[in-house]
Amino acid sequence: MTSALSDPTLERHFKGHRDTVTSVDFSCNMKQIATGSVDSRVMIWNMKPQMRAYRFDGHKDAVISVHFSPSGHLVASASRDKTVRLWVPSMKAESTVFRAHTATVRSVNFSGDGQTLVTASDDKTIKVWTTHRQKFLFSLNQHINWVRCAKFSPDDRLIVSSSDDKTIKLWDKNSRECIHSFYEHAGYANYVDFHPSGTCIAAASTDNSVKVWDIRSHKMLQHYKVHSGVVNSLSFHPAGNFLITASSDSTMKVLDLVEGKLLYTLHGHQGPVTCVAFSRTGEYFSSGGSDEQVMVWKSNFDCAEFSDGVRLQHKTASSSQTPTADAVQPSLTCSFSLIHLLPPFFVLFLSSCLLFFLQTVSILEQRLTLTEDKLKECLENQMEIGLHLQRSEEA
Repeated sequence: MTSALSDPTLERHFKGHRDTVTSVDFSCNMKQIATGSVDSRVMIWNMKPQMRAYRFDGHKDAVISVHFSPSGHLVASASRDKTVRLWVPSMKAESTVFRAHTATVRSVNFSGDGQTLVTASDDKTIKVWTTHRQKFLFSLNQHINWVRCAKFSPDDRLIVSSSDDKTIKLWDKNSRECIHSFYEHAGYANYVDFHPSGTCIAAASTDNSVKVWDIRSHKMLQHYKVHSGVVNSLSFHPAGNFLITASSDSTMKVLDLVEGKLLYTLHGHQGPVTCVAFSRTGEYFSSGGSDEQVMVWKSNFDCAEFSDGVRLQHKTASSSQTPTADAVQPSLTCSFSLIHLLPPFFVLFLSSCLLFFLQTVSILEQRLTLTEDKLKECLENQMEIGLHLQRSEEA
């Protein structure tokens, strides 16, 4: 039995910022959304309609980037005022502030374990900090122009960065060395991020294109030319089979990475769409724009269609634009010779599903161990009580 794929739907929109929304992120429990804006404010929007938003004032200039910690207990914000702030996303609006760079801070990102932060700046450097007490750890210094974005890999071993010097650099966090540079010839990457599997990266470029690179073979896997304006931001669906992009052409595009094609074109913002992000489950995504609005969309798609072996065959909302997908077989090792007959990203999707399955098994094992420990503890307590009662009776 096959399930139909529904169009994404606009669920809610928030108004409160007084200038372009620059960044958006969901909390892990989906109860809150954090946004930053050129109006120098950080806003925390509550998904429950009856709960009001929190407005955080503190930065002296535009907020360029916001990111929730994995636990959801902190929000980091990066600003043109050269500082990074860590906020507790509650009504009290408590924050700590530190001068992170000598120029605009363009990007801030928590590691997967929440213990460290990586920041990127117009001072041409990338810096890594401890979350606790914001202690500086080290710098990465090989870019020769503004650094727009820096992100940890899912396993926290690598860092990817994009710069106006037209390179995307891959760094080893432990050795602190640049292990590869990807070169952009027509423009530079505004935004870059890791696929959930950690095996490839996607870049949103000023040449109106989106490129996906394999980080081991260093080959371009896919190249989408679906926008008529600069691509400002992108976000992978947690399952790894979709990528959503935000552009100055006023649209968002949903790309099907398994099929290597454009799936949907979404309209909603008046003017450039500046940021976009999936929720941690992929059930929702949020977008922000120069129209000062924050929109929340229900995705209405997941990886069930692929696990059922059903190929997605849906019209895009803009049929006149056809993506070019320069697909190269991902360098995934597999004992099956039939692997080469599969679409390039289907292999990547399968590895993502396997990763998700292994993570689920690991969590179940942890819970089983905890249950066993609790049961053992209860039995020991019962034995002690029994012995105590026996001694009391003998006395």
